[in-house]
Amino acid sequence: MGTSTTNASPAAGLTSAEVAQRVAEGKVNTVPRRTTRAVSDIVRANLFTRINAILAVLFIVVVATGSLINGLFGLLIVANSVIGIVQELRAKLTLDRLTIVGQAKPVVRRDGQAREVPPAEVVSDDVIELGPGEQIAVDGMVVHDSALEVDESLLTGEADPVLKKTGDMVMSGSFVVAGSGAYHATNVGGDAYAAKLTLEAGAFTLTKSELQAGVNKILGIITYLLIPTALLIIYTQLFTTHADWRQSVLRTVGALVPMVPEGLVLMTSIAFAVGVIRLGQRRCLVQELPAIEALARVNVVCSDKTGTLTENRMQVAGLEQLDSSIALDAIVDVFASLAARDAHPNASMQAIAQAYPHPPGWTVTSTAPFKSSTKWSGCSFAKHGNWILGAPDVLQEPSSEAAQQAEAAGSQGFRVLLLGSSPIPVDHPDAPGCLTPVALITLRQRIRPDAHAALRFFAEQGVSVKILSGDNAASVGAVASLAGLDGQTCDARTLPTDLDELAETMDHYTGFGRVRPDQKRAMVRALQRRGNTVAMTGDGVNDVLALKDADIGVAMGAGSPASRSVAQIVLLDNSFASLPIVVSEGRRVIGNVERVANLFLTKTVYSALLALLVGLCGVAARWSGFRSPMFPFEPIQVTIAAWFTIGVPAFILSLAPNHEQARPGFVRRVVTAAVPNGTVAGVATFACYLLAWQGNTEVSIRQVQASTSALITLLVIAVWVLATVARPYTWWKVALVASSGGAYLAILCSSFARSHLTIDPSNVALTATAVGIGVAGAAVVEAWWWMQRSSGGVKAHLWQRSA
Repeated sequence: MGTSTTNASPAAGLTSAEVAQRVAEGKVNTVPRRTTRAVSDIVRANLFTRINAILAVLFIVVVATGSLINGLFGLLIVANSVIGIVQELRAKLTLDRLTIVGQAKPVVRRDGQAREVPPAEVVSDDVIELGPGEQIAVDGMVVHDSALEVDESLLTGEADPVLKKTGDMVMSGSFVVAGSGAYHATNVGGDAYAAKLTLEAGAFTLTKSELQAGVNKILGIITYLLIPTALLIIYTQLFTTHADWRQSVLRTVGALVPMVPEGLVLMTSIAFAVGVIRLGQRRCLVQELPAIEALARVNVVCSDKTGTLTENRMQVAGLEQLDSSIALDAIVDVFASLAARDAHPNASMQAIAQAYPHPPGWTVTSTAPFKSSTKWSGCSFAKHGNWILGAPDVLQEPSSEAAQQAEAAGSQGFRVLLLGSSPIPVDHPDAPGCLTPVALITLRQRIRPDAHAALRFFAEQGVSVKILSGDNAASVGAVASLAGLDGQTCDARTLPTDLDELAETMDHYTGFGRVRPDQKRAMVRALQRRGNTVAMTGDGVNDVLALKDADIGVAMGAGSPASRSVAQIVLLDNSFASLPIVVSEGRRVIGNVERVANLFLTKTVYSALLALLVGLCGVAARWSGFRSPMFPFEPIQVTIAAWFTIGVPAFILSLAPNHEQARPGFVRRVVTAAVPNGTVAGVATFACYLLAWQGNTEVSIRQVQASTSALITLLVIAVWVLATVARPYTWWKVALVASSGGAYLAILCSSFARSHLTIDPSNVALTATAVGIGVAGAAVVEAWWWMQRSSGGVKAHLWQRSA
């Protein structure tokens, strides 16, 4: 234990006038805020997209033909941009508001008083106070220390805490693990050591998510396939059909527009944005957006006990005297003095201070702050001895009477601390020395009321829960049992250091006691080495390293600033029950984006295939001398075809509840579902079109009827694709599918729609043929859906099972 340094006159800090002067000079800790993009970036990212550019060019081409109604798809540019901007701005406002609420506020000395200020209001030369769990906000020099130890592992990679004395430098991004002190701010804002690293780590990271990577991969594949298909259809429609140039241009655009998956990226972004907003309403701060989906993939949750499963507040339940030579009143005075002299008390010391609020006023000669690695703290008092308070099974041999009594109390769920006297000062290098047990104090820990439901949720979902605690193993096991968590508990001091052996050992236990901070990190890494996706929840400084290394770090809002700063998700309501809500929200995002991707990719496949088949027929016709068929649809027809089979349903499905477990293989599943469905729709639509067209040169009536027949076939199959994607059904999903089909039926029966949308279903024979081909295609889609479920080992459910 390092020696204590006491400054006779610690720096008083700046005056208000000096602060104002530094603000005027720009010497303020202004750094870009984490998590969200600027408003200008949001607008630019949603407006100037590749898809919007393609649609804008096609819109201009259509307008040049004079057919404004066929340019209706241009509204997609406006809709995509406006919806994307609005949703992301809503998410930004939610995140920014929660960030302010959950922000760790440094304590600065100004005008001779200590006050909390937001990090952005720290100025150069401020004197900032430090305590256990505090994160160092800016670079500076220590001006006062009391056994101050700082962990710089997040910056340097060195695991051992560094003892800091007056005159030493401290770096932003590190955090205090023990002791207290104050430092003088030297580098603020962008000049601080960790400012750029923090900005990069906490920037808007939607594009780095697994889900977004899958969507981008799909879009990349589509791009490569569309280029040759687009060139072919452009050539055949403009140079082989011998139609009026306006018709040729409209049919060309009609082929190109549906090939662009214009809403896929939008719906993905909306799903994330709405997830952020919903979690924000539950007071869950998402500091990195991919955390929403990543937590849905978690199959192991490692949780601290105190402050997570149990409430952070404790109560003294009993005091047992072990040394009869010391009066009980004197023991109470020792406890009261230890609690009063702790400048940054943890939950245990707060409970002791509440139980024994009248210290005798002894003079302190040296102190030793509590550290997770040593499990004890202490004070030396002039004329009143050296006193140590800590874990009985660490300070005493396990076979000793004191340790066994503590074990018995711990097995009932109590936290037990040993008070002992030492012959040497607590700041001596050999401290605590040979202790004389004096008393045992038991502290009652209350299980969080919401812990049972949360643990039950994880058990039902097949998510393994591991309790990693610094407390006695017997106490950990008792608390876990009271919370409804089954399994054995292990003393972490017996665990192997090899990660493979550690992972194998962890398979056999649920709870782990006497876990050191470095062991928590090793246990997370061991689980990850086995291919697990690990979430770590915690609230203390001893959880920071594990939170940082876990796939997802979840901190409590009332936890230490250091734990909140490294976590991807902060539960501002300090409720463990919020964790299942976050998991469910992640599953909603993943499951719904998969549904939406199926719809959009199906449309792209059938559009590209239809264009390819028409193009190949055009090339063949040019060589054979026959008339080349025009593309079946004008832009307005493909636009309305997407309205109720993709656009509106995709938007609704992207926001719907979805509790399906996340599974790997997003791209594979989407492709294996959408490509066959799109192929069936494309081939059936082309076959119907050829049957209706029959090489007729009379463009006006026959062409319209042939196009209408093809459209009917396409709509029947597309509506059934929607019906399969929406499964398992609930009443509103059935209503959604029925409404989509009913909307198209109304359009086909409307005289207004017929005249303005260039459709004519009056030929009964052609319409009946179209419906028949469509039904046959829908049957193939249905058969493929059942085959996918049986081959994928996923049980098919037509109806949503009750929760």
